[in-house]
Amino acid sequence: MAFLTLLVFLFQEKFIFRPEVLAADFEFKYKAPFKEYFFDSAPGVRINALHFYRELPKGLILYFHGNTRSIKGWARYAKDFYRYNYDVVLVDYRGFGKSTGKRSEREMLGDMQYVYEKLKEKYPEDHLIIYGRSLGSGFATKLASDNNPRYLILDAPYFNFKKVIQRFLPMLPIRLVLRYHLRSDQWLPNVRCHTYIIHGTKDRLIPFRHSVALQQKNPHKTTLIRIEGGCHNNLPSFDEYHNFIRDILKY
Repeated sequence: MAFLTLLVFLFQEKFIFRPEVLAADFEFKYKAPFKEYFFDSAPGVRINALHFYRELPKGLILYFHGNTRSIKGWARYAKDFYRYNYDVVLVDYRGFGKSTGKRSEREMLGDMQYVYEKLKEKYPEDHLIIYGRSLGSGFATKLASDNNPRYLILDAPYFNFKKVIQRFLPMLPIRLVLRYHLRSDQWLPNVRCHTYIIHGTKDRLIPFRHSVALQQKNPHKTTLIRIEGGCHNNLPSFDEYHNFIRDILKY
C-alpha cells in the first residue's frame, strides 16, 4: 500500500494529463477562418490558443478541453458554437500542444485568468461564455466564480477532482497525495451568472451523480440537462446536445 501511494504521488501527472505535444513550428489548418494566439501568462510560460472568428460575432465562447490531446483535435468542436455566430477561443494547458510551463493547479488557474483578462480587452464581459469540458470544468468553474461572464456551461463535470480519483483508487489516502483538487463544489456557489450543466446518464468515467450533486450547490442559478444514454465522450452525437447549445446561443 505504501509503495502504491508513493507511485501515485510521484507519477500522478502522467495519470491525470495525457497531452499531445506539438512542435513549435506546427501549422494548424482548418477550413473555417481562425487565428493562432500565444499568451505569455508568466515568465517562461506561453499558452497557445486558437481563435475561430466571425465577422460580426454575438459573443465569444472560451473553451477549456479535457485531459487528452491538444487544441489541434479539440478544435473540431468549435463549429458547434461558431455556426451560431459566436467566436470561439480554445486554449491548451501547460504541456499540451505548443503551450509551455511546469504544471500545478495554482499556476494553471492563473493562466486561465490571464487569458480571460486579455479577452476582456476585446469583448464586453457580458458577451463572454465560459465552457468547461470534463477536466476543463474545474478551471471553467473557478474562472466564472472570480469573474462575471454571461454564462457558465459545464460538460460532463466532476463534483471535485478528488472524487474522480477516489473511484479508481478508493484504498489510498487521496486527500494527502493528490496535488490537483479542483474544488468545483466550493467554487460553484460563488458563480453569479447562470450555469448550465450537461451530462450523459451512462457516463462511466464521471458518473451523472456528480452533476446532480453539483447542481445542488447553487440550485437557483444552475440548470441540469440530462442526455439519456449519453456516455463521457459521445454527447455531440446526440441531437439533445445540439438542441441545448442552440437554445442557449440563439439569444
